[in-house]
Amino acid sequence: MTVTEQLSKLDHILAHGGINTLFQPIVSLSERRVLGYEALSRGPSNSSLHSPVTLFAAARHGGRLNDLEMVCRRSACSQFSHSALQGKLFLNITPESLLDPSHKPGRTLELVSDAGLDPADVVIELTEQTPTEDFALLDNALHHYRAMGFSIALDDLGAGYSSLRLWSELRPDYVKIDRYFIDGIHQDAIKREFVDSILKIARASRAEVIAEGIELPQELQVLTEMGVDLVQGYLIGRPQERPPADLSGFFTRSEQAQTLADEGGDLGALLLVQPAVNADRPIGEVLETFRLQASLNSIAVLDAEERPVGIIHRHLLSEALLKPYATDLLARKPISRLMSEDYLAVEISHSLQQVSRLLTSRARQRIEEDFIVTENGRYRGLGRVIDVLKLITEMKIQQARHANPLTLLPGNVPIRQCLARVLEQGRQAAVCYVDIDHFKPFNDAYGYAKGDEALLCLAQCLNERADPTCDFVGHIGGDDFMLVLGSTDWRERLDRLFVEFRKRCRPIYRSEDLARGYFVSQSRQGVSEHFELLSLSIGVVLTDGSADGLDAAQLAALASEAKRHAKRIPGDSSHVIEAQSPSRAACAS
Repeated sequence: MTVTEQLSKLDHILAHGGINTLFQPIVSLSERRVLGYEALSRGPSNSSLHSPVTLFAAARHGGRLNDLEMVCRRSACSQFSHSALQGKLFLNITPESLLDPSHKPGRTLELVSDAGLDPADVVIELTEQTPTEDFALLDNALHHYRAMGFSIALDDLGAGYSSLRLWSELRPDYVKIDRYFIDGIHQDAIKREFVDSILKIARASRAEVIAEGIELPQELQVLTEMGVDLVQGYLIGRPQERPPADLSGFFTRSEQAQTLADEGGDLGALLLVQPAVNADRPIGEVLETFRLQASLNSIAVLDAEERPVGIIHRHLLSEALLKPYATDLLARKPISRLMSEDYLAVEISHSLQQVSRLLTSRARQRIEEDFIVTENGRYRGLGRVIDVLKLITEMKIQQARHANPLTLLPGNVPIRQCLARVLEQGRQAAVCYVDIDHFKPFNDAYGYAKGDEALLCLAQCLNERADPTCDFVGHIGGDDFMLVLGSTDWRERLDRLFVEFRKRCRPIYRSEDLARGYFVSQSRQGVSEHFELLSLSIGVVLTDGSADGLDAAQLAALASEAKRHAKRIPGDSSHVIEAQSPSRAACAS
């Protein structure tokens, strides 16, 4: 189709309608609710302009971008209101349309009002397609939107020409990480570093991070472990004209996963059994409850099914009642008028680490504010942020005490705890005892500094091969490491480990040793001997949940025995055995 024909079709669409609006949910993991929906526009289904890329490219080429965006906004506002969707409406807007001379300020507010929506529930999402140069004019335009009550989101962070500068200049309420950095994040340490940096900047600027484009459970698990709370993608929900309002099944699945690095136990020890109130409870009665209990920090607000819908913090209630005559005016009003809907709710089955990550991911979490603890979504009690911080600090000190001082990997105590969790939870895993061949003679020939370099090299290779959603890496001591792989592709991971370790070790050797493929050192008998370059021997024990009666020490011993078999094979090698309970082993013998 020629450009002229495309422009003709575009003119027809703008004149007679035909824009289809789909909505994709954005959910809060901590609050187990839909934060809102992003409106996504498509051309007519039977048209060559159905694709949004083609549609907007044609509008840009024909100088009709501003006209197209207004039609898309009108459709999004109208359908969002007609479908009675809950939460916030995210409207995609390109900066260049805001800077278009034909753009008339106030049109978006008019569309929102005509659809019966509140500007406070609409987020202007800037989608950058071309370089933005006039930051001052764009800043003025967005201040205009903020003055009308809209929030601001920055889309595709890390993908645009100037998105980082936009973040610095515009200080958005939300930032959305580009899908490139989410795709395969569970297998890419660099992407995890990038997202971690974004989270740190977001906490400093009090912006909320949305990870979009999530398609795999492993991606979601890594992001959850890193502290990302707001998520979007095909895994959560595909764009639809009428998206489902109930995502309870998704929340249940997302909460079931727990990594091998997380210690067992739930939040029972931190639970404060506190009374809660219904949303229609009069403010005067809630105020009296706070007055009678000086140590009471917060009160959860529940719906008819005892599910949390908000929270009242003492300091927020006090601030609201400081206004003249506020107590008399508000005493009989329902507490829902003053409750905060920006709260953290966590399941009692969550680990302490999971709760800590959720707390640190929240831009607006204050240390004096409590969080809500639920069981299957229903209220159980409250938890104190300060108690979580104290326990996490104690755990970090304990972990540091048991970490290897050279590699900083978990040492023998955390390794034993990990193996115990594998057995207790009946997990399928490959427990790998990793040993460096000829390490002692290498240390003698090259010195301890080069030996430490080889150990650090292996530690790095192990970390890169591990999937943080389901794997564990520990350092037993010396050149002995423990790698627990919960992923099904453990054989491929070990094969890549062999290749990567050989590659990473090349700069360590002397050039002449590297050229001839061996080094000379003293044998245990004190005789000079040729030794092959460093390689790995790996003993693998496969667990399938049927090794009843086996404990962590016995599992470690099996892995060590498998490693001894592997060391009898020259060069890189592995030996695999099945985990058996003591009773099964006795029957087999």
